[in-house]
Amino acid sequence: MMGEAMIFDSLREALWISVRISAPMLAVALAAGLAIGLLQALTSVQESTLTFVPKVGAMLAVFWVSMSFMTATLVDFFTTRIIPVIAGAR
Repeated sequence: MMGEAMIFDSLREALWISVRISAPMLAVALAAGLAIGLLQALTSVQESTLTFVPKVGAMLAVFWVSMSFMTATLVDFFTTRIIPVIAGAR
């Protein structure tokens, strides 16, 4: 049986992993948004696709590069933390 402490500890670790996994994409989206916003402010071009397309492209590139890190982190979490709880080893 899983105690409250183990549930909260697993939840805390899962939330921390979700932050670590999403941080690279969010940082790139922030940087791209800042750069595009600055470019729009300097040139007075207010095109809506100008903000959307480069941000999505940059996020897709970062996702492609960091996909192995994300997968390895999630697999490690599930094999060391969640599957033993389900199997009853803890």
